[in-house]
Amino acid sequence: MMVEARYRLQAQRDRGDVPGWVLITLMTAGIVTLLWSVAGDLLKNLFTNAVNGVSGPGS
Repeated sequence: MMVEARYRLQAQRDRGDVPGWVLITLMTAGIVTLLWSVAGDLLKNLFTNAVNGVSGPGS
């Protein structure tokens, strides 16, 4: 009985911080969405120019 009570107490302490991780995930998604809406065209042009500037071996 003592072992079971100790296990139950340990399980209650190790629940973790689920609401904190949910908040971090939602905030990260919000930041990515904001940056994408503001700088999406700039980033697309930057990527396109970088890919077009790459030349093959010996070129």
